[in-house]
Amino acid sequence: MDFSKYNFTVTDRFTRYVKIDTQSDPASPTVPSTEKQKNLAKVLVEELLEIGISDAKTDQYGYVYATIPSNTTKQVPVICFCSHMDTSPDCSGTNVNPLIHKNYQGGDIVLPNDPSQVIRFNEHPALAEQTGNDIVTADGTTLLGADNKAGLAEIMDAVHYLVQHPEIKHGKIRILFTPDEEIGRGVDKVDMKKLGADFGYTMDGESLGHIENETFSADGVNITIQGFSTHPGFAKDKMQHAIKIAAEIVNRLPKDKSPETTAGKQPFIHPVAMNGGLEQVVIKFIVRAFDTATLHALEDELKQLTEQVISAYTKCTYTFEVKEQYRNMKDILDTCPHVVDYAMEAIKRTGVKPVLSSIRGGTDGSRFSFMGLPCPNIYAGEHAFHSKQEWVSVYDMQKAVETIVHLCAIWEEKTS
Repeated sequence: MDFSKYNFTVTDRFTRYVKIDTQSDPASPTVPSTEKQKNLAKVLVEELLEIGISDAKTDQYGYVYATIPSNTTKQVPVICFCSHMDTSPDCSGTNVNPLIHKNYQGGDIVLPNDPSQVIRFNEHPALAEQTGNDIVTADGTTLLGADNKAGLAEIMDAVHYLVQHPEIKHGKIRILFTPDEEIGRGVDKVDMKKLGADFGYTMDGESLGHIENETFSADGVNITIQGFSTHPGFAKDKMQHAIKIAAEIVNRLPKDKSPETTAGKQPFIHPVAMNGGLEQVVIKFIVRAFDTATLHALEDELKQLTEQVISAYTKCTYTFEVKEQYRNMKDILDTCPHVVDYAMEAIKRTGVKPVLSSIRGGTDGSRFSFMGLPCPNIYAGEHAFHSKQEWVSVYDMQKAVETIVHLCAIWEEKTS
């Protein structure tokens, strides 16, 4: 398979997509959480139709479904490639201005519209591998949106390539673009029967050559504290302040089980929001661990800590609510190792060394894997995501396109 003469479209697509504001909203009850995500969905459908994918459609929830029909007589399993359209609520995605830094030669990258935003070479080790490549950033006032519009552009360019090269044999390929992944709802309204895939791959990873077969297992915890309110002028020995009780709970969290002090496969407890007043406060946590037993142990520890604090306040009560978010995809992927093996082979065929790794987070694939669609995560090239210093390499995106194409061919080759 020769890509040397192929005119990649991935960068042009990417720089178009990032200009469309698709930030999701965790406070919204709607699906998608923001209507503006549908603006990108419509663009993607239009482009798929232009490429020649006749069944491309978006549904009422903003999901995009499309099919590349099989061109082989073999009964190849149906493979899905998936990326999400939304960007993180953590950083503005309005008026994104993508900049291409040609022929990067090392050193820091100063973002021009806010010179205080500097992508420092010594803080971004992956830049050391990018000498001579083009780097795409935002201008310093917004995130870039490479998470996950790089994945969208890579899948779209791979579709474009496969349609242009019918000599590459492959089975039925399903394309899925989702909203609201950044707020944990990316697969909530996926029609799995309609999707009709046997195995899947999310294009939502970081460094060149990496494939992730392992994620956190994740829960959300809400602690609601009911305090005791009185007039502050007459509060002595009576008032029991919910905000102060909540602050005491947060202050007692184990310092060695925090995102700021952990790495690799170390778990954590992380308070993400606290709302309320004197009479009632809700503390929202996310809890993360690579195995479910450790996850539950952390939740027990948090509950015991809460009980210890509350026990000193006889007029107060609390509730402790746990909501499952996603589980470690490795539990499922270990039952069908060929799904990961084929992806490793595809990366190798692009001339890149494959690296099997875990991710301190989750993807749509985490939940898909437990919905009957084993789904590891392949690199998209995104770095420093959810921040104004986000960047992506054109070379990495092009190699991801090649990986998708090779992977489609490998599934056909391996089917007897």
